[in-house]
Amino acid sequence: MNEFKRAREDYEAAPIPQELEERVRAGVRQGKANYRRRRWRKYGVGAAACLAVLVAALNLSPAVAAAAADVPVLGGLFRVMTFISYNASDGGINYLISVPRLETEGNSEAAQAVNEAIQNRVTRLETQARRDWEDYKEAFFATGGTEEEWAGRTMDVIVEYEVKSQTDTRVSFVVTFAEGWVASMEERYCYNLDLAEDRDITLEELLGENWVERCNEAVRSGIAASVDEEGFTYFFSPEEGGFTTVDETTSFYIREDGVPVLVFPEYSIAAGAAGSPEFPVE
Repeated sequence: MNEFKRAREDYEAAPIPQELEERVRAGVRQGKANYRRRRWRKYGVGAAACLAVLVAALNLSPAVAAAAADVPVLGGLFRVMTFISYNASDGGINYLISVPRLETEGNSEAAQAVNEAIQNRVTRLETQARRDWEDYKEAFFATGGTEEEWAGRTMDVIVEYEVKSQTDTRVSFVVTFAEGWVASMEERYCYNLDLAEDRDITLEELLGENWVERCNEAVRSGIAASVDEEGFTYFFSPEEGGFTTVDETTSFYIREDGVPVLVFPEYSIAAGAAGSPEFPVE
């Protein structure tokens, strides 16, 4: 059984430790993520080496990593822990995985829903990556590629997270799912939770009744500021499928100063070179 399969089996089977406090106080706070979205876009597949340093630092099996993970204490009601962390290769695919999990006092339905959503997305990412890799390999040889030319080609599959803000009862964090080979693809999911009330935090409660207008103005101002001296911008016009308005499904995270930051998927309102556009609503 190869390392990746062992890691996946440990991930599926690893129980959540019941008593984390001693591990929490003994753990080392999670280092600031070495991998950043801008570096990913700049260096492409080569960025995996930076994240590998973070993953390899645990130097533990996935099951042990789950129990002895770096666990920042975020408040009396909850904590975000690195539930599983592994660096493995299988069939030309490098898996660089750091999966977060919310642990709460009591039974939080909101936290449970987030944990399940993250796990499902990890599984879907890995499944899709294997399909993409096989499709690419098949197309490569079908168009005249040789075994010698294929040798050394790899794909990186990355899952990482970053806590954006925290209080005793609230947390905002972002999980990034990325696939990099010939081109890079990245999806970011934002989670904003009030654990005291066991619910999601909304833009309306942060910004007030006119939250739509405030958000739209922030995005339009940001797009206008992106136009260079020659009138060029990566953003699409509304007629080209670009930004029109925010709604209840618009993704966002909350900065440490309480400011919500809108996050749009790659290619949704701008060309791929713009990455995943962000707009603070101040």
